[in-house]
Amino acid sequence: MSSTSSKLVKLDFQQGIRRESTQYAETNSWYDANNVRFRAGKPENIGGYAAKVPESFNGSGRDLVAWTDNNQFKRAMFGTAQMLYEHSGDEIFDVTPVSSSTTLGAVFSVALSANVVTVSATAHGRQTGDFVFFTSAATIGGNIILGTSTYQVSVNTANTFAINVATTASVAESSGGGGTIHYLLKTGVSNAATGLGYGAASYQATVCASDTRGWNQPTTVGASDFSSEITQWSLDNWGEDIIANRRKGSIYYWDTDASTTPLRAVKVSGATNSTPTTVDSIIVSPNDRHLIALGGNEFGTTASPTGTYNPLTVRWSNQEDYTNWVPSINSTSGEVILADGTQIVGGTRSRNATNIWTDNSLWSMTFVGPPFTFSFSQLGTNCGLISQHAAVDYDGRAVWMGYDNFYVYDGQVKSLDCTVRRFIFDRLNMNQKDKIFCGINSEFKEVIWLYPSTDSTECDSYVVWSPDENYWSYGESIFTTFADKTVFGNTITTGLQGTNPAANKLFNNEVQGMYTADGVAMSSFIESADFDIESGNEIMFLNRVIPDFDLSDGNLTFSIKTKDFPESDVAREKPNPPHTVTNSTAKIDMRARGRQGRVRVSCNSAGTSWRWGSIRLAIQPDGRR
Repeated sequence: MSSTSSKLVKLDFQQGIRRESTQYAETNSWYDANNVRFRAGKPENIGGYAAKVPESFNGSGRDLVAWTDNNQFKRAMFGTAQMLYEHSGDEIFDVTPVSSSTTLGAVFSVALSANVVTVSATAHGRQTGDFVFFTSAATIGGNIILGTSTYQVSVNTANTFAINVATTASVAESSGGGGTIHYLLKTGVSNAATGLGYGAASYQATVCASDTRGWNQPTTVGASDFSSEITQWSLDNWGEDIIANRRKGSIYYWDTDASTTPLRAVKVSGATNSTPTTVDSIIVSPNDRHLIALGGNEFGTTASPTGTYNPLTVRWSNQEDYTNWVPSINSTSGEVILADGTQIVGGTRSRNATNIWTDNSLWSMTFVGPPFTFSFSQLGTNCGLISQHAAVDYDGRAVWMGYDNFYVYDGQVKSLDCTVRRFIFDRLNMNQKDKIFCGINSEFKEVIWLYPSTDSTECDSYVVWSPDENYWSYGESIFTTFADKTVFGNTITTGLQGTNPAANKLFNNEVQGMYTADGVAMSSFIESADFDIESGNEIMFLNRVIPDFDLSDGNLTFSIKTKDFPESDVAREKPNPPHTVTNSTAKIDMRARGRQGRVRVSCNSAGTSWRWGSIRLAIQPDGRR
């Protein structure tokens, strides 16, 4: 029976997560959470996700764009270190560009009852993990037909490589077949290299095609295809079509109307042969429609327009013509070399302007028309962008993640008052910072950053800022890219399904009424900071909770932990047994004492949605000892 001196106190905490200090110092706040957002000041669990199509794809998504074509057909495109993909209908199509093709004679050999085909191709230039496909190839091994499917190669020598096929050979063949070999873009870099020497990578780690580190051996730059940067894609719409660029590579064009079955993206090369060949990222300018290359080849001469690579070059094509990059009296093409920073990191479209970040500063690029075409203004310094995709435009405001803080530009550059800044940056894996991806969830008016934590080599966490309500939250995530709901009616993402590294999927995210993680329970929780009475001078006696949750079905777990001193370690905390809460739970009886207390609500029920209401707790002073 509760004491008559106890009284019911509402458990009201400030919205958002706050953990810039200790759990005791952040009193009257929420301190820790996972898969929780705030709406009208109250916490609730976020929605779930499900695979959009059953098939998986190679690699982790690095950019994602969704659009509706002229026939009102919904599409999406995304790139990985291995491939470029297009999604439409209920399928995912490989649209990776072809880097080169060659027609050869009898080049195939296979053993009896084997499914490994050896291909002889002098100086093929491939590395293990690259992809090829064949056309006009004759049947080999009695019954093996090499169609247009892609095959991943395993390099034997500089002149031979092997592929695995689905059919076993009915006869042995030593030199047969023939046809045309099409080499796709070389497989890129999935994880950033941390450097060279003895401390780089691990024992027997393959850094590049010719560098496998053995015991007591340093890693070295042993091949021309070695890169310390991960492979990034930048994708943007040109009408209903797509312009694509793989960092440090060429610019490609994908035509929506090319075929009923999407054909591959093709390299952009106009009659003037002026398209930059080494580009860090691309973006299409708003309203005036110029294709902009951020970091790339400077203009050379009219006769040889592709000049030296400069990471601070901003170069743009002729208006409405992405193939012409030669400045002239008849062209609006041009270039500017930015002055602050060592490299251009990324850019976003804004209202009537393009925002461009270097590793140190923010610039605005505005269309002014002939003769200058664009004007450039430096908007801020010491506010560089941490990764290529770490910025968005939110309702005319540039929002981005820097190297040690979050920023917004709304007429001036401002550091955001982030209540979880220390927590996020302390656990951020800076070696893999290039994978940070920023997106907008317009339904809930959120900006979300996906990032790799601690020792993770892939994005496994997120942090969210609500510009309208100005709160922060965070949690765990499987997603690597994020696109708003404007096309498909819900946000879509790329991510890793389960723990299988080959199970990269395209997901429908936060579909109405979905609260499962691809069919299984999706856990969520929120935990408060410590609270006390009379600044901890009195011991509290807690004996009853009156729950108030908006709970769909399933159940929640509600628990209270008490302790006598803020610095008590976990072993000295006094946990009250957790209590199950359902829609029919009227009250929870308990007996708990301590100078400080904290509450925690968690949910592991599949399909359950919940929202915190106005929970009341019966508290009474219980003396000073």
